[in-house]
Amino acid sequence: MTEVATARRSRITPEREAELYAATLDLLREVGYEALTMDAVAARTKSSKATLYRQWGGKAELVARAMRHFKPGGNALGEIDTGSLRGDFQALLLRDDDCTMQQNSALMRALGVAAHANPDLLQALRELLIEPELAEFNKVLQRGIDRGEISADNPALAYVMHMMVGGFIARTLIDELPPTQAYLRSYLDAVVLPALGLSTD
Repeated sequence: MTEVATARRSRITPEREAELYAATLDLLREVGYEALTMDAVAARTKSSKATLYRQWGGKAELVARAMRHFKPGGNALGEIDTGSLRGDFQALLLRDDDCTMQQNSALMRALGVAAHANPDLLQALRELLIEPELAEFNKVLQRGIDRGEISADNPALAYVMHMMVGGFIARTLIDELPPTQAYLRSYLDAVVLPALGLSTD
């Protein structure tokens, strides 16, 4: 999918691509995934629907790539290295301000529900967003292992991303409050780092 999509998008400038992605996410926030149509994206961006389909194949890939495009740092996630795993995690949290976190939380909830009913969306999210993000995140964990901060056989290693995503989503579902940097830093110190055997002192 990635190689084909790259070839399809070769005629669109990066600036135009960013405009299309931004419009797609704006519409997604306004109407949700089910009601989002390529017609609506075409009208919002003054594009032809044929162009959108030629470039992205369908709305599942367009939405997943739009989400990936606006992930802070993109593939540079794996390059974060502050010298300590706790510092690396905190640097990850600082990539988004509180307002952006709130917007992303709403999008994640909406897409999580939609993905259960849309296999194409689930596949696109896994291939274009989840798996690349997880691969980069694992580089951060591996550096913590290489520095001797955490043990390679710690069973919690397999669930760090689950803990991070869970804490992010549960903030709204359980506390009925948006996730914030302060909340996530507290969650990191109280839940994630202790599970890895790291002190927060």
